[in-house]
Amino acid sequence: MSWIRNSFAMIGLLAALLIYVNADGGDALVEYRGMFAPTVENTRTAPSEAPEGMVWIPGGEFSMGLADPRALPQGGGEAMVDARPIHRVVVDGFWMTKTTVTNAQFAEFVEATGYLTVAERPLDPADFPGIPEHLLVPGAMVFANPESVRGLNNYQQWWRWVEGAQWRHPLGPESSIEGMEDYPVVQVAWEDAVAYAEWLGGRLPTEAEWEFAARGGLTGMPYPWGEELTPNGEWQANIWQGEFPVKNTAADGFEGLAPVAVFAANGYGLYDMAGNVWEWCADWYHPRAYAMRIADGDPVVNPQGPDFSFDPSEPGTPKRSTRGGSFLCTDQYCTRYMVGTRGRSEPNSGALHTGFRIVRDAE
Repeated sequence: MSWIRNSFAMIGLLAALLIYVNADGGDALVEYRGMFAPTVENTRTAPSEAPEGMVWIPGGEFSMGLADPRALPQGGGEAMVDARPIHRVVVDGFWMTKTTVTNAQFAEFVEATGYLTVAERPLDPADFPGIPEHLLVPGAMVFANPESVRGLNNYQQWWRWVEGAQWRHPLGPESSIEGMEDYPVVQVAWEDAVAYAEWLGGRLPTEAEWEFAARGGLTGMPYPWGEELTPNGEWQANIWQGEFPVKNTAADGFEGLAPVAVFAANGYGLYDMAGNVWEWCADWYHPRAYAMRIADGDPVVNPQGPDFSFDPSEPGTPKRSTRGGSFLCTDQYCTRYMVGTRGRSEPNSGALHTGFRIVRDAE
């Protein structure tokens, strides 16, 4: 069977080359979709009554990854090479929360356990050699709302470390989440998300599980809802409109974070699988993760990600994978709200645009 799968890979390569010589958006979409073999869902029905707030994801075999999106309408300027090669993956069925974890849900966890998030703890001097002790104070990353920037090559123009920023005060000590109970909890580090998941008897999804779920049963579509970013002129996700990062027109209704589930769900009943907040996954990030696991050409079953992390932009800093993009993503800078794209973040720090959802294995 491996020769059949290798033939699919060769067809996909030829389709990728055709994208560059065809400027018509419709034809480019056909060629893009041609790189994906059909999704084949498992036939097993939900094994039990759904846990509260969760839906059954049937699992199955699908084409994981992303074709070069740059020829697509609003496909952005990034080749997304870390999301290739597209390859066949099998995942078992699982339960997944319909939305990202909200402030109200995380508050219940903290009240029950007394848990202190990473952003609320003093920084460990061992992790920050050479930094004066008086600067090793709790805090997190906050979007800086710059009035102007010099190009988009230096993200430090729109991000800043804010002392006292944490999940209860996501913009800093003077901010509050009062009245935002149904908004996604943010400023949570990877270990905070893991702690919450374990408290509820769950875990973080793998990248493979997350992507299968985000596709909602569709094959080779650029977005969780289909082929167009704004079908019939309607926004389907909370992302950035306007000039990034200085002017957000909020055409989708939100200048910053949005409450969960204000946009339509995908085919599996999952909300916000694109935009609003990045979502932590279980896997370590490596740009060649896919290439390292498909040597024999057969489908990869329940991949768990690489054993170690590498980010060529910061070689000495381990990263965990994130998925889904955020309200700060735009085709001018980051089109990673497209299904199959990959993100990464340092696991021991939170940010204003990062949250999570959890999964449970079938019993």
